[in-house]
Parts: sequence; structure tokens; C-alpha cells
Amino acid sequence: MFLNGGQGLRSHRREFLQDGTLWLAALGGTCQSASSAAADSPAASPLRVGLVTDMHYADKPPVGSRHYRETPRKLEEAIDRVRSHEPAFVVELGDFVDAAASVEEELAWLKKIAREFERIARQRFFVLGNHCVDTLTKQEFLGEVGQPASSFSFDRHGWHVIILDACYRQDGAAYGRKNSHWDDANVPPAELEWLQADLAATQLPTIVMAHQRLDEHGKHSVRNREKVREVLESSQNVQAVFQGHSHQNDYQEIGGIHYVTLVAMVEGAGPENNGYSLLELFPDRSMKLAGFRRQASRQWPIANER
Repeated sequence: MFLNGGQGLRSHRREFLQDGTLWLAALGGTCQSASSAAADSPAASPLRVGLVTDMHYADKPPVGSRHYRETPRKLEEAIDRVRSHEPAFVVELGDFVDAAASVEEELAWLKKIAREFERIARQRFFVLGNHCVDTLTKQEFLGEVGQPASSFSFDRHGWHVIILDACYRQDGAAYGRKNSHWDDANVPPAELEWLQADLAATQLPTIVMAHQRLDEHGKHSVRNREKVREVLESSQNVQAVFQGHSHQNDYQEIGGIHYVTLVAMVEGAGPENNGYSLLELFPDRSMKLAGFRRQASRQWPIANER
């Protein structure tokens, strides 16, 4: 598994399998590393996954359509709704906090919203968004939320789950300390190499979690998205990519893979402008996304055959 703590790239598979197994076990559930995939057998019930993105929490007044201080209240509703469905885990797809002027202020915001987010599920995973590591380093953000890596994978209930990190400049430098621009997002060569090896090692149906978009051509996209998609398509197992960043409901199918863009929680005032979802992944590789408030619901009753 690919491990990135913010000070360069490592791909020492054996070392991270050991550390990763301990980390996932410590989260209090049955989340497994790739080394235990053989012991993972799908059941008739679906794997339920909570999804939320672009919360942008900050203790500051609204800017345009972004209502930063309303995030905790919107999150409270999402916690109640998602928890009632007993998800196996929840993934936050990036921009958990908004960028602050100082490290101290950013850490204070992060501590506050991370404490509240803990109640949504026992197992929580974070995709790095550009705002998460604008003021902070990757090590600082990951350390505060208790996640040792920004790119990794695991097996659960007959499915393979991949968390990607595209918060790298085109020259390969990791985002942090206001050294980057939000539209210069890239998956670096070492991470692409890890991704290809990781997909080659599994036959399970796979979903990918990302912040920056891997489908569209535009400022919200990963710059080397074509290379990433080539790796995903070549595996023949990737069913869908769930992503955020552009704050809108969107959907495309490219190369037999579903690309689902989710709405931002921060957009709009009042509970009616909230947005979050529950993903159900079935043993036959079909999928169902139940969207709440502004989040669109989608269903894929038959898995793609490629």
C-alpha cells in the first residue's frame, strides 16, 4: 500500500501492511488490509458507506454561497441520518475545513469539526482536499484526524476501496503551507505506480474515493486524469469513482466506470441546502446511492461487464 505522510513517497508494501493492519484494527471494526482479503467473504446484505464532501468548516462569515459556520448544524443532521443506517464506515471526500490565515487558527477549526465528526461512525476515512492542506501540511492534517496515510486501500465485505491523494503540484511537490494553487492537482508517478500494483493484486469489485475530479476537463480536474483513468480501466474491476471539489451533482460514465460527483455541504444557507449520502454496495456488484437534501440519488442495478 502507498503511504504518504507529507515528507515524500514510500511504497514499502510489507511495512505498511503491518502498520495498516494495526491502524485499521484500532478503529474498532473489521476493516481489513489487503493481506487478509482471502478471509473476507461477501454476505447477502450490502456494504453501507456514508459519504460527505466539501464541508469547508471555518469560524468566519459567509463568502458568496459558502456558509462556513452552518457546517456543524448541517453535520448534526447528517450524523443522525447516516448513523441510523449503521454504515460500515464513512468517507469524507475532501475540504473538511476551509483554509485559515494561520496554522493555529486552522488547527483550532480542524479540532472542533473533527470532534463532532467522530460521532458519525466508528470508522472514518478522509480524502485530502486542497483546502485541507493549504495552510496545514499533510502530516498536520492527518495527525489531527488520526489517519496515518493519504493514499491507501482496504477490503471490506467483498469490495475493495481505494483512497487517492491528488494534492500534488505538477512538479511533484506536495501541497502545504500555501505553496500550491487549487487548479494544479496531480497524482504523482509513485502513487500511480502503487495504484496499478494495488489493482493488479485484487479481483474484488472496486470503488475509488477522490477529491479532485477524474472525469471532466476543467479547473476542478486532476491534470493527469487520463493516465489515472487508464490505470483504473485496465484493472477491469473498478466500478465507480466518488469525488467532490466542484460542489455540484454530476455524473459521467467513461470507459465503463461511473464517475459520481457529490454536492458540497457548505453551499447555501439553512438545512434545505444540506447534502450527504449513503452508498450501498451489493454482492452482485450493483450499487445504490441514496442522496439526502440536495444530493441526487442514483442506482446502478447491474454491474458493468468489461
